Amino acid sequence: MLVNTKEMLKDAQKNGYAVPAFNVHNLETVQVITETANALGSPVILAATPGTFHYAGRDFIQSLAETAATRYAVPIALHLDHHERLKDIQESLRLGTKSVMIDASHHPFAQNVDIVREVVECAHAYGATVEAELGRLGGQEDDLVVDEADSYYTDPAAAQEFVERTGIDSLAVAIGTAHGLYQAEPRLDLDRLAEIHDRVDVPLVLHGASGISPAEVQKCIQLGCCKVNIATDLKIPFADALKSYFREHPEASDPRKYMEPAKQAMAAIVAEKIRMCKSDGRIPVEAQIS
Repeated sequence: MLVNTKEMLKDAQKNGYAVPAFNVHNLETVQVITETANALGSPVILAATPGTFHYAGRDFIQSLAETAATRYAVPIALHLDHHERLKDIQESLRLGTKSVMIDASHHPFAQNVDIVREVVECAHAYGATVEAELGRLGGQEDDLVVDEADSYYTDPAAAQEFVERTGIDSLAVAIGTAHGLYQAEPRLDLDRLAEIHDRVDVPLVLHGASGISPAEVQKCIQLGCCKVNIATDLKIPFADALKSYFREHPEASDPRKYMEPAKQAMAAIVAEKIRMCKSDGRIPVEAQIS
């Protein structure tokens, strides 16, 4: 069955690794991510944005994740990524989702606290964990677009107060990463991350990890990031392989054939990111296929 992220992130925090959170969009992406995680013995988080749920349907995504969680022995969580409406969160909680992110980072601090606290009370009643964000990442995540001028870093002192007042289970921090493709080489504020880590007990979350070097990601893991979000780095090879197949086979019409190379291309990146997070081999590899 699907799990919440509390125990998996606490184990990652204790043992110096991170759990990868891969954005999913459809059957194929769920298959690739969970099959690869199971083969490598890694816990994994399937993250879905409001845009994904609008495209595929909350019940469909929920059912896909539940099927994967039944099939494989590794812990699998379905996580609501960058949700802003309590109504949407409640719908998924009722369906059985056990991990949610409420993103009220665009509001003033006090309002952010109030919104997050309400979600925490609601989600905890369902046995679900809550991630929230303080500070704002630039870039684009589906329909969420934040200009560089509107982005700002997480203040360590404010982070401590935020965690204490909201009761969240994990904190997404803004330290120089961004969503989507980077226009220039990112410069991460690791000193800021270290100070946040010293002040905050809950696991930290690194958003915008696509395009960050493995060495930089692993530095962030050493400084308390127990969940690493990856989206763009999966979408590009999937799309490129699909385009390449159609260029070579313009007559193709069978999705069972043209999806396969795209899935293989994505699987290679999923495996690479799992190893980057050092989450491979954390769970005994015993597939439970009925």
